[in-house]
Amino acid sequence: MPSDQSTWLIAVPQDGDSEGLLPEITSKLPQLTGVAELGIPSFKTGTLDSLIALSEELPKQDAFFTATVAKIVDTLRNLLNNDPTKLVQHVLVNEGSVDDYVLRGWKWNDSRYGVQRSLREMVDVLNKEMASIDNVMKAKLNNYNIVKGSLLQMQRKKTGNLSVRSLVGIVSNEDIIQDSEYLETCLVAVPKILVKEWNLKYERLTNMVVPRSSSPIASDSEYTLFGVVIFKRVHDQFLQKCRENKFIFRDFTYSEEQIAKEGEELELADTTEKELWTELLRLSRTNFSESFQILVHLKILRLFVESVLRYGLPANYVGLAIRPEPKSTKKTLSVLTNHLSYLSPRSSGRAQKKNAADEFAGEYQSLMEQEFFDFVLYEVPWIVL
Repeated sequence: MPSDQSTWLIAVPQDGDSEGLLPEITSKLPQLTGVAELGIPSFKTGTLDSLIALSEELPKQDAFFTATVAKIVDTLRNLLNNDPTKLVQHVLVNEGSVDDYVLRGWKWNDSRYGVQRSLREMVDVLNKEMASIDNVMKAKLNNYNIVKGSLLQMQRKKTGNLSVRSLVGIVSNEDIIQDSEYLETCLVAVPKILVKEWNLKYERLTNMVVPRSSSPIASDSEYTLFGVVIFKRVHDQFLQKCRENKFIFRDFTYSEEQIAKEGEELELADTTEKELWTELLRLSRTNFSESFQILVHLKILRLFVESVLRYGLPANYVGLAIRPEPKSTKKTLSVLTNHLSYLSPRSSGRAQKKNAADEFAGEYQSLMEQEFFDFVLYEVPWIVL
């Protein structure tokens, strides 16, 4: 059964039986069901072989187009921190809602995809446009992720406990002995439960530790950062002893230039990330609108190709767009099935051919429609949900 989380695009032959189709079906459908006429142009049909080739190819293009639109929605969702209220403000088509685009007088964009072209040419144009959008989105998203990752890495250095975080801004010039030929200040992060042990042991970890030189510099919920003065010649030995006693030696060189440099780098990364975020948001919004329109145009081509193969010539078809009310999906499908049952004699031949094709389809089985109706039906998933 078609999904209750999609808009159904339907095509039937335009003949005497289809006159007044829209008002008749609308009157029988459950309340809250969205219904609109869908203009299907009279495209150039081409040869039977070309139609069959397109019929086999279009499901793959459909899957690619749908995945591209879904990826853009995911990008928007991530940029907007999964806020559905903000998301719905950006998944717009021509500044209107997706429903408005499909259910309010949809028309083929003839100025962009002139019907004088062959079906093959139009499919190629649509595919080229969607591939271009996909490539641009991949490049922009990758660039943004690199910059954001760099910013997060910088910010991460300023978070965490005193055993791992950057000591820039924590250790001041007054905490460090500088420019001494023999002495240096070592910085050690000591677990809170070992502070008493540190105070008892630090002078005897090695020789040449300056007595009573340990002083706390900073503290958090897990560690206390101590500065202790030692002779440079025992640096490596003191470091090893700290490790043996589970005192964490922090390798840090105080530099005013380094502090200023890190501050500038963080500010630049933050500014760049914000600029790229704004650019990617704008591009994603624009490309959602473009890619969704391309997707719907491809669906219309699928409707037409399948209709010609199923019903034959003349290639004139009536289209309907139906957005089912989720709780009444079965009833909606039942109304359509019963009302359009007159098409059964014209559909049966195509159904038999399709069943034979299914048996031969092999690896492409997942791309083919799983159900067969007397009318042609394809779905546009509610990707934004």
